[in-house]
Amino acid sequence: MRCEDCAVTCQRFGKHRNGLSRFRCPACKRTFTEPRQRVLGNMTTPQASLVMALQLLIEGNSIKSTMRITGMDQNTIMKALVLAGEKCEKVMGRLLVNIPVKDVECDEIWGFVGKKEKNCTPDDDPNFGDAYCFVAVERNTKLVLNFSLGKRNQQTTDAFIQGVRHATAGANFQITTDGFQPYKQAIPRMLGGCDFAQLIKVYRSASEGEGRYSPAEVKSTEVVPVRGTPDPKRICTSIVERQNLTIRMQMRRLTRLTNGFSRKWDNLWAAYCLHFAYYNFCRIHKTLRVTPAMETGLTDHVWGIAELLS
Repeated sequence: MRCEDCAVTCQRFGKHRNGLSRFRCPACKRTFTEPRQRVLGNMTTPQASLVMALQLLIEGNSIKSTMRITGMDQNTIMKALVLAGEKCEKVMGRLLVNIPVKDVECDEIWGFVGKKEKNCTPDDDPNFGDAYCFVAVERNTKLVLNFSLGKRNQQTTDAFIQGVRHATAGANFQITTDGFQPYKQAIPRMLGGCDFAQLIKVYRSASEGEGRYSPAEVKSTEVVPVRGTPDPKRICTSIVERQNLTIRMQMRRLTRLTNGFSRKWDNLWAAYCLHFAYYNFCRIHKTLRVTPAMETGLTDHVWGIAELLS
């Protein structure tokens, strides 16, 4: 650090009570404090504390447990989550563009904000109730290409497929979805050149005495080609369904039968942005032994959370 008046290199002069290093000019004896690094907006919380809090949230901890472990205030953690989500959204919007793909799988994962849809009233916030996250994954590289949060309707489906179109290069690939009907309108209209098929699962009715939350047993599957000539061997949704399990295991807001659900739409969106950015750029996939972004060629090394936020 140089003195602003003398342009002389300053010497170290202890530390400030907030932990920052201090310097003193040997000529005019003026003291300076090193500039505070702010990785998230105007937050003055030390970077190490912010990274630790976000790491805990990514690994499935709730806001309350993160407070107990780090000693940080709840409002500080929530603000860090929202700001980190905004940065992650910009990073993915900038890098996930025109990516060559071969097989794309799409699915929706259910969640809710505030209260479940059946408990909503006309006077409630319009964001309360069901909140479905549409996810598109490249089967071979495991890269999450796009995701959209909204109601399970045609409008959200259209926005989601439009994002897939933006993220992929050309339309010479195969896409597989479940039996959700709005896909039949959105995909041929926006991804006209791709091969499109639906994998529809038929479930058995619940057996007598079976628990209320027991998963339904798959009775059979039906393959329905919708457009082009999809390869039957590549019609699959197993990768994106496994990604849904990863989300529920690592996002406390989506853990079933708990009180960790989101109270605000913006916080749920920020949590999704942070999760998918970390999954793409920071988390080594077990079968790939690299991150999905490295497998795709977007990056050449594993990112840390601090690098993701910077």
